[in-house]
This record gives sequence, C-alpha cells and structure tokens, in this order.
Amino acid sequence: QVQLVESGGGLVQPGGSLRLSCVASGITFSNYVMGWYRQAPGKQRDLVADISSVGSTRYADSVKGRFTISRDNVKNTLTLQMNSLKPEDTAVYYCKATGRRISVTWDYWGQGTQVTVSS
Repeated sequence: QVQLVESGGGLVQPGGSLRLSCVASGITFSNYVMGWYRQAPGKQRDLVADISSVGSTRYADSVKGRFTISRDNVKNTLTLQMNSLKPEDTAVYYCKATGRRISVTWDYWGQGTQVTVSS
C-alpha cells in the first residue's frame, strides 16, 4: 500500500519559515519524480516545486529564491524548506509521487498539510 505522509505545516507570521516533510512508503522512492503542490481555497492545485530522481529541480516563479526542495532517497523523504513566507503562500500543501514506465505515468498523492501565513 502506497502512503505519502506530509508533516510540518502550521501557522507562521509573514517573513517566517517552515519546513515540510513527506515520507513515502510502498514505492521505490528513488524511481519517482517527487513534487510539492498547493491549493488555496477556491483555486486550483498548482505546482510549487518538483525534483527528479537524480535531483533536477524546478520551481514555480512565485517561490523561486524562497523555497528549496530536496530529497533523501535513503530515508524516502521529500522536504520543502520555505523561507520569507508571504500571506499568499497560504494553502494546503500536497506531496505527489509520479512514476513513469515508457509512455505511461501514474501519480500518488498525500493527504495534505495546511500552511497559514498570517500576522
């Protein structure tokens, strides 16, 4: 059974930092592209950042220079370090694992963790 379990969300003041973690089980973690997505109320779920199995990263323009995604293929853990947080970063943050075999892809999602940036 595949499980992605996020943690680390919470309430933080503008300018503060949070560190999100996602622990995966039931998959060969190192074979998957891992990503963080977020969804604010009334909005679609959007990519925040993702990282390939070999460590290539990409970020949404809105978080470049503030957020850092990383992975530990030994501990099956994905991390998102979020600095200089803004109120517009408030959302539920989801971890996603994407597998690929030839032309077929599939996704697994975590349950999400709430991040609220407010004074």
